[in-house]
Amino acid sequence: MDIASLIESYGEKAALAGGGLVIGAMFGFFAQRSKFCLRAATLEFWHRTFGEKISVWLLTFSSAVIGVQVLILTHHMDINSARQISATGSLSGALIGGLFFGAGMILTRGCASRLLVLSANGNLRALLSGLIFAVTAQASLGGALSPWRETISGWWTVEGGTSRNLLALTGVGPWGGLFFGLIWLIAALYFSVRSGWGLWKWIGGIGAGVAVALAWGFNYLVSTNSFEVVPVQGLTFSGPSAEWLMRVVSTTNPAIGFNFGMLPGVFLGSFVGAWVGKDFKLEGFTDGYGMRRYIFGAIFMGFGAMLAGGCAVGAGITGGAIFATTAWLALVGMWGGAGLMDRLIDNPKVVVSSPEAANSARIAP
Repeated sequence: MDIASLIESYGEKAALAGGGLVIGAMFGFFAQRSKFCLRAATLEFWHRTFGEKISVWLLTFSSAVIGVQVLILTHHMDINSARQISATGSLSGALIGGLFFGAGMILTRGCASRLLVLSANGNLRALLSGLIFAVTAQASLGGALSPWRETISGWWTVEGGTSRNLLALTGVGPWGGLFFGLIWLIAALYFSVRSGWGLWKWIGGIGAGVAVALAWGFNYLVSTNSFEVVPVQGLTFSGPSAEWLMRVVSTTNPAIGFNFGMLPGVFLGSFVGAWVGKDFKLEGFTDGYGMRRYIFGAIFMGFGAMLAGGCAVGAGITGGAIFATTAWLALVGMWGGAGLMDRLIDNPKVVVSSPEAANSARIAP
């Protein structure tokens, strides 16, 4: 059954939700098995260790970039209607939001996607942080924090279209984007080989990136075969978290679409991954300081994600794969915010016998 027949039989909403469930499960499984985490990758970068964590992130990022650019070059996708390209964007929001998000993920020891993955593995710290992240994201979108978000976003804006497309601005086009992705893939392969030949690092890292590309391709395919207006979107966690929160606490539910199936899919995929790897284990807080740290970190991430226009996956990889200007600026902010917060909070507190042990203590979730 092709996508047109699927839409005709079940409708756009069911088709989108079903695709979101499958692609989300794929991402959740591979992210769990590879231990994909932007926070861990940034720590390896700033500590200059360049090991397994940054290898996984580079494999995911480069695979997503290559997958998306191949879809564009083969005319299976057009990014011009994607929100990250077509709508007016905020450069101030992207940078400052990225800084907030990067600082927050250091405090919670994981980005938004990692918190969801860990929650499915029995990590109660991640579960609480994820709930606070969702509440803060909704408050930033249309609640008490929205005036702050709107004010910061209005400081420096950019019109939609070419100004938000780095490939169009530089004139290199999709072929340039593909070349860029291949360069990053070579870097990923280099660091991956240097850090060891773990099977799931390779399969999981590439699989998670392919899932990001599939999310773009699937949503575009539905949009071109639907009589209804279907937004072209990719994989992200800030908006869907806020949507699911409103479904739980409000009688006015958001429309059912890709996000409706994606978030449960990631949870389910991660749970299966934990079962396969025997990683499921209930974990909680050990002291009051730890709980305060996670709460503040989740608030920073929730506000930062809505300000930046996406989370570590939504802006950093999904938006980065289509070379949205604001997404790349947000990604820079995330790496910078993570490095600053690690320097301010964690570095002075780690007292161990060797540099290797220090890096291990800081990077562990």
